[in-house]
Amino acid sequence: MEHTSLLERILRGIALALVVIFFMFPIVWILMMSFQTNETILRIPPQLVFEPTLANYTALITGKLMTAAGTLDIAFMRNLWNSVFLSVTSVAVALLLGVPAAYAFARHKFRGSENIAFTLLSFRFAPALLVLLPLTLYFQKLGLANTYIGLIWVYQLICLPLILWIVRGYFEDIPADIEYAYRIAGHSWFATFRKIALPLAGPGIAAAGLLAFIFAWNNFVFALVLASADKQPVTVGALAFITSSGIQYGQISAAIVLSITPTLALALYAQRYLVEGLSLGAVKG
Repeated sequence: MEHTSLLERILRGIALALVVIFFMFPIVWILMMSFQTNETILRIPPQLVFEPTLANYTALITGKLMTAAGTLDIAFMRNLWNSVFLSVTSVAVALLLGVPAAYAFARHKFRGSENIAFTLLSFRFAPALLVLLPLTLYFQKLGLANTYIGLIWVYQLICLPLILWIVRGYFEDIPADIEYAYRIAGHSWFATFRKIALPLAGPGIAAAGLLAFIFAWNNFVFALVLASADKQPVTVGALAFITSSGIQYGQISAAIVLSITPTLALALYAQRYLVEGLSLGAVKG
């Protein structure tokens, strides 16, 4: 039985505390800034004790941003709704298309399957700027520019390859003999996929969906070029806080807090599935 001395436990505690402080400090600092005015934020040295204010959150919710140059109209709450709608819909479409495709690549080997799978993955490798110009031209001709359908379509370049390759690995880790036994009992391949493969790969699918949601939520370039202000997500809408009178640090901090809340809530809710999914297939001893 391993015994640790008091000094070793103290050193481990200090090391763990330093790691937590290192990673949590930016989040805590942003949270503090969201309750401060620009004057308080820009003071040197920074003040840890201050009088909190809800003016930054009020400006975001009401859409009225008070600056030295006057009152500006901002559409942050609409941008937040756009992020939720685009990310959820894009991940749902990617799961609907990617999960059956991942199962096909994992179970049915055919000529060129690896090349096709790698080609789909290469879409994730390609820089966004590489495909923006042709996409813009095609979208203008097809009438998809500045539409939710067009953005959901182009978001598949982010979500679909990620889900396809991650879920494919989970399906490959499931013993095929379980499915063969179910097929021998007289069930169709679709019933086998729905009642055997999907439940066993459920945690992995949830983990892949959560990662795809985060990547879609954080996208900036596609929405900046292919959509106007009324359809842009929060990542682009945050540019409204860079005004002619200066950068509104308090409103930017409040916007960050509000924008990370949905992904944080989703991650906490799906934490069990995420941990189970990321550890699926791992060697345990």
